[in-house]
Amino acid sequence: MRLIHVVGARPNFMKVAPVMRALAAHKRVVQVLVHTGQHYDANMSGIFFRQLGIPAPDINLNVGSGSHARQTAEIMMRFEEVLLEHPADLVLVYGDINSTVAAALVSAKLGIPVAHVEAGLRSFDRSMPEELNRLVTDQLADLLLTPSIDGNANLDREGIGGEKVAFVGNVMIDTLVRLLPKADAKWPELAKELGIRSNNFGLVTLHRPSNVDDPEVLPTILGALEDIGRQIPLVFPMHPRTRDRIEQLGLSMSGDHCRIIAPRGYTDFVSLQKNARFVITDSGGVQEETTYLGVPCFTLRENTERPVTIDVGTNVLIGRDLELLRQEVGKILEGIMPTGSVPDLWDGRAGERVASAVASYLEGRLAAA
Repeated sequence: MRLIHVVGARPNFMKVAPVMRALAAHKRVVQVLVHTGQHYDANMSGIFFRQLGIPAPDINLNVGSGSHARQTAEIMMRFEEVLLEHPADLVLVYGDINSTVAAALVSAKLGIPVAHVEAGLRSFDRSMPEELNRLVTDQLADLLLTPSIDGNANLDREGIGGEKVAFVGNVMIDTLVRLLPKADAKWPELAKELGIRSNNFGLVTLHRPSNVDDPEVLPTILGALEDIGRQIPLVFPMHPRTRDRIEQLGLSMSGDHCRIIAPRGYTDFVSLQKNARFVITDSGGVQEETTYLGVPCFTLRENTERPVTIDVGTNVLIGRDLELLRQEVGKILEGIMPTGSVPDLWDGRAGERVASAVASYLEGRLAAA
């Protein structure tokens, strides 16, 4: 039985690693890893493969950047050639990026079943490209593997349920759990390099178009960060997109208030998250990781497809209310810490449950053939 995993951006890499590792125990399964090349910068892509222990991709589509339509279309054309040359019994797609929906569309049109890892998440904001990708992928998928129980409820409301849906937990937490010892070992070196102390700095990530592409929004965010940086040091591993937009708009940030560094590898970034007093982000994955680590997280978005990180975890949705951000950070600096817990099945074994669900699905198809 041949499985094809499709990944394209670094959040996918953290998700595919535990699934491939767990499926390796199923001897009848042959795994093929296809990297679309949606993220092509070495700091944002290649280093993650090495640190996560993922084998080099069997096939790289080398798509690169482009508009949503152009990038999705390019992935579809190139991935169709892959499937025609390498027929598969099942295609596994991850998350909500353009690679996810493109691979699902091509597979469905060729009559190849699709499994969606991280199915059912919804922000209920169709202005987000990722939300459209999630909706379309889940309608096409034959096996929907949810990371949190709200995903099952969302799918049920959309008429998707029954044996097609399995609550397996969060595979990205598997990778976090496995690599925490390496992250802990890296901390003394990182602290010395950056001149920071544990629990005495804030960590910042920022990359979403709604924040960095708007010439009115970005300056206000940077201003708030400078205000916060006067109270506690900030470390900002800056996404290339964000750096480009800051330069294009002629903006700057004072190095006295915020240490801007290049994007870091996964273990470095986990180490920074674990030791931060708080994290300011617009990343979905960071909301999940901080919830597991018990670190306060302030999300600069109007909505989130991961409400469990708010309802159960340590995440606070800030939106564009930067005065609220200042207030929430102020509470942390006063020692008022949020209480949170780890959601169900975020236990480091989700990859095993995905592998079991996939193997059962394939055996059922084989028996029915």
